[in-house]
Amino acid sequence: MVAITALATSGTAKDAAPIESPALAEMVQAKKLPPAAERLPSDPRIVKVLRPGRHGGTLRVIFGRSKDTRILVVYGYARLVTYDQAFNLEPDILAGVDVQEGRIFTLRLRNGHRWSDGANFTAEDFRYYWEDIANNKNLSPLGAPKQLIVNGKPPVFEVVDAQTVRFSWNEPNPHFLPALASATPLYIYRPAHYLKQFHPRYADADQLAKLVKKSGRRNWAALHNRRDNQYKNDNPKLPTLQPWVLKTKPPAQRFLFDRNPYYHRVDQNNRQLPYADRIAMAVAAAGVIPLKTGAGETDLQARGIAFNNYTFLKEAEKRENFEVRLWQTAKGAHLTLFPNMNARDDIWRGLMRKVEFRRALSLAINRHEINQVIYYGLAIEGQNTVLPASPLYKREYRDAWAAFDLKKANALLDGLGLTKRDSRGIRLLPDGRPMEIIVETAGEDTEQTDVLELIHDSWLKAGIKLFTRPSQREVFRNRIFAGETLVSIWSGHEFGIPNADTIPEEFAPTNQLQLQWPKWGQYFQTRGRAGEKPDDPGAVELLNLNREWSYAPTEADRQSIWRQMLEINADRVYTIGLIGAVPQPVVVNSDLRNVPRRGVFNWNPGAHFGVYMPDTFWFDNQQRRLAKR
Repeated sequence: MVAITALATSGTAKDAAPIESPALAEMVQAKKLPPAAERLPSDPRIVKVLRPGRHGGTLRVIFGRSKDTRILVVYGYARLVTYDQAFNLEPDILAGVDVQEGRIFTLRLRNGHRWSDGANFTAEDFRYYWEDIANNKNLSPLGAPKQLIVNGKPPVFEVVDAQTVRFSWNEPNPHFLPALASATPLYIYRPAHYLKQFHPRYADADQLAKLVKKSGRRNWAALHNRRDNQYKNDNPKLPTLQPWVLKTKPPAQRFLFDRNPYYHRVDQNNRQLPYADRIAMAVAAAGVIPLKTGAGETDLQARGIAFNNYTFLKEAEKRENFEVRLWQTAKGAHLTLFPNMNARDDIWRGLMRKVEFRRALSLAINRHEINQVIYYGLAIEGQNTVLPASPLYKREYRDAWAAFDLKKANALLDGLGLTKRDSRGIRLLPDGRPMEIIVETAGEDTEQTDVLELIHDSWLKAGIKLFTRPSQREVFRNRIFAGETLVSIWSGHEFGIPNADTIPEEFAPTNQLQLQWPKWGQYFQTRGRAGEKPDDPGAVELLNLNREWSYAPTEADRQSIWRQMLEINADRVYTIGLIGAVPQPVVVNSDLRNVPRRGVFNWNPGAHFGVYMPDTFWFDNQQRRLAKR
């Protein structure tokens, strides 16, 4: 049996009385709130902080959309289990996890842990999720999430006692714990005491009917789903376990998040976290975020700024109270082209599925020029694959079909029969249309269009005319899902420094958000209920290998499977990586402590700042700690 147990930390946290935030002292004195000793679990998570801090202050951030309230769930990063800074799993909300044979998971809760409204967090919250949500056809028409399904079968769920639950499968489930620790986590619990008022199994029928009518929703299930958005973080009334609680009802241009009085973490001095009393999230247009950052209007900023803002921000650093740091990025490629093999157009879809065509597109890109012109030669040139820091890295994966070779690119295109050209020198498709490819972007910055301008010039020499089309992110994705988009540009594989034990599903068609094969990914996600069944031999082989990895008995076997998947992706060029390891500027208020000077800025695993615990960031400035913003 493997036990994942909270690491012991030095210090006297359990011996000392809990230290209360001054922001809550008045409520405690007025008996509107219990003292910290009664609000904390009996065994809180003790975080050994490099520089123990003090309570107080408002941490300011800027995001591009009102719906980015969800990013505070990412940054807060309270999870049943979390990744540490070395990307190892450890308990967080849970006191511990016992794992038997990789298939039986016993989850132990912390005694006395409470939701943000003071209600007890117990096994009942897990039971409610499993029985009344995951297995309710009205709330979950597709059944339990795919991470809970192994070989077509769901787990057996047990309530062992008020503080212990168990999930058991007949076969190993290596996806379970990583899903709980994700930036977008699998929530296998709910605040049952709050949500039962929207569920017909528990609510008075007449009262529930009134709530449905008042909400304007179609039925009780629609109302329940609307109120139950833990990740979206858009319901101020929904109890949470995160360090900060949403107080502003959307939509708004400024959102406030106040400290969670019942948060389960303390530092080594038994000071209840978070240190910052409040988060103030401003909403601004994407193009304005770098300007507002440079004007000192944020205390911690990485979203909305890019490497091409670095020079401007370093100049602003001289006059404002912040520092600009450069963090490592861990994506397989900073920017990648995604030929849509599920394109609706028959002729284009046929071309996108020909490996020779994808190789030709890749060979006709001058990555060295992109690196020098846009990134000052600081990036890595090559395909969308694992980075040198990964133990799985091989140089040939990144170099595959990535050298700038117009002669070979043209020869490949000629070999496909695309030899006819119009008066401009643009190749013609079999039906006579000019070979004009619109590369679609999410339109959130100029970096992508700057890179595409350079690709435009080199593709033109191969007889391909490139146009760009920016759109809003939702429109961008929906067009790709519908097959309207031929090629899109986005970042590459989410985690470029995996090891043999990292789940390899990113490298197989397993998710609709994989822009090179969205309908194949949707087919996998929905277990065949939607999307299209893959028919590309390489894609099918990747799915088979992804499944084999789940049952591989040894690390050597898992490493072998990873190697095969990386080789197939490199050879078949399903995505066209451009540039990788581009540093991410991180702007930090000069008074803000415990933010690493160097870090890895990655979505999953990592949750951007999440693995560095923003609840431990604090202002080493009394005026900032006392200020109300």
